Amino acid sequence: ERGVSLSGGQRQRLAIARALLLDPRILILDDATSSVDTETEAAIQAALATLMEGRTSFVIAQRLGTVQRADQILILDAGRIVARGTHRELLDQSGFYQELYRLQSRDLIETGEKAGLATGAAAP
Repeated sequence: ERGVSLSGGQRQRLAIARALLLDPRILILDDATSSVDTETEAAIQAALATLMEGRTSFVIAQRLGTVQRADQILILDAGRIVARGTHRELLDQSGFYQELYRLQSRDLIETGEKAGLATGAAAP
């Protein structure tokens, strides 16, 4: 680092870039976007969606937005699989997933509203 400190988000982006330079057939991302803001996370996810094509990817995430496009989502609670399916299937069938999604969606809306108020942006 030579006197330069990297933020958690910068370290995560650097680790992702290094992993992708190796062009692995299997990619494991463990909370790869947990230290970045939601806007940066969306940009990283868009780039990763292209880079994950044609390779097996395991994505471990706290934010459901990170895994919404996955072919298969496993929901763990206390180390046990409590639900499994696509995002749509889980929204239709899993009360646990529905509640997590509702809570995270509410938090995103509240965060966005606070950001809009803080910057003086007009409400729609």
